[in-house]
Amino acid sequence: MKRTFPILTSALARNADSATMDRGRLFYPWLFLAIGLTLGIVPATAIRGMSASIADDRKTVAALDVEYQAAVKINDASTMGRMLADDFVLVTGSGKTYTKADMIKDAQGGGTNYERNDEDVQAVRVWGNTAVVTAKLWEKGMTNGRSFDRRFWFSDTYVRTPAGWKYVFGQSSLPLPNSAQ
Repeated sequence: MKRTFPILTSALARNADSATMDRGRLFYPWLFLAIGLTLGIVPATAIRGMSASIADDRKTVAALDVEYQAAVKINDASTMGRMLADDFVLVTGSGKTYTKADMIKDAQGGGTNYERNDEDVQAVRVWGNTAVVTAKLWEKGMTNGRSFDRRFWFSDTYVRTPAGWKYVFGQSSLPLPNSAQ
């Protein structure tokens, strides 16, 4: 089956005289060059835009995780509740699990008083609508009359939702030995 391109065929038919044909020959290479440049530039611009977006997402999630740790430090249940997904789960190095309700209840009860709850060595990785923060945390304070001073690694997973980034899952290591702190 012979394939025809009506617009191109019609343009060539209109340009039948030699003077017009010469102009047509000059026009078509420029048209193809313009189309080729456009097809090359648009994807490059889109990739550059994605990189800026990933960088922005990293900054946003990094700041959110620091904000979350600051809220924990002062037992700010309202901020924690806003940032945690409804189906949030934290798994500690000892195997204990905590839900959003557990975290909010603990903050509201004020049974833990933090002197420190500070991140160190933070790294954020973003894959589309998912981001993972990995950092070392230093916790120091009192809970139920007992003091604690520990450092451990954690990974916090955030997911982009229509309401913004939500903290959906956390996992922490066992406390690090004193020599590794």
